[in-house]
Amino acid sequence: MAAALGVASACGLPATAAPEHGQQRHGPALSGEAREVLDWVRASGNNAELPFALVDKRSAAVHVFDAEGAWQGSSVVLLGLARGDRSVPGIGERPMAQIAPHERTTPAGRFVSEPGQNLKGEDIVWVDYEDAISMHRVRPTKASERRLQRLASATIGDNRISYGCINVPVAFYDRLVAPTFGQHAGVVYVLPETQPAAAFFGFSPAAAAR
Repeated sequence: MAAALGVASACGLPATAAPEHGQQRHGPALSGEAREVLDWVRASGNNAELPFALVDKRSAAVHVFDAEGAWQGSSVVLLGLARGDRSVPGIGERPMAQIAPHERTTPAGRFVSEPGQNLKGEDIVWVDYEDAISMHRVRPTKASERRLQRLASATIGDNRISYGCINVPVAFYDRLVAPTFGQHAGVVYVLPETQPAAAFFGFSPAAAAR
């Protein structure tokens, strides 16, 4: 547990429907692939009546929904420096100094999240506890990393900087992430970037949209 906490310590309006593609309400719009995953979750009840979030790595965005699938809000995020959809085995037990740049991935998958704390006592949301992946407020601890500037930039190419954790703007975390996932379990779907989400999660886009 201590090792996992150590890694994570370094890693920031109810609606009846999610924003349509191209719409910019309170954050980035859903990509077409994120919309497919959302349709599948709503149609299948895969979220098991828990609030859920879609983390779209290709768009560097997170979209939050309540337990009934109603959109709550969206935000840009910072993600793992390295592209890829799997964590290196045992990475959650390794000191940060031993994690090479090419190993700093944000793994894709369906994760049951849980509230937690880092070594500094800050509240975080565990996404994958075993591999020490969490969602937390962005922490600009190293000025050279320019994490706040990366979040504010108009491009998504510079949003890859973390050790794998999902960094969220402080205001968005406090307004939506903490009350939605910081008190009880939720589901976090991290969309893959090396293959289509439908193939990764095992659903048919056409069936999900019915």
